[in-house]
Amino acid sequence: MGKEKLILEQGGYRKLKSFQISQLVYDITVRFCDLYIDSKSRTKDQMVQAARSGVQNIAEGSQCAGTSKKFEIKLTNVARASQEELKLDYEDFLRQKGFRTLSYDDPILERFKNLKVNSLSEVQSWVKPRRI
Repeated sequence: MGKEKLILEQGGYRKLKSFQISQLVYDITVRFCDLYIDSKSRTKDQMVQAARSGVQNIAEGSQCAGTSKKFEIKLTNVARASQEELKLDYEDFLRQKGFRTLSYDDPILERFKNLKVNSLSEVQSWVKPRRI
């Protein structure tokens, strides 16, 4: 009664939307790179590692939350920076291939946003490798 916990709760990162979305971004990136980036290219490795870093740093930061909020925030920022690096790689790909980038209010993106998926697994099914 009235005892303060020495170590706060930590973990639970799998329930975080940021973790779930980062994991999805990682899966999509692996599939994208397998299809469109030369397997010998350093870009492929960089993109996959940036996507992976987003996932791993959220998980690691969540685990550290019980003993260090400062470290949790630091790792969350590393995850954000990795996702920004990945975003720039995708933008570079589009520019170098002559495709246009879409603004946030572009009708194409609006149609995509309005799909209103029901679950994470539904979105994950979009990026499953096709069997040949």
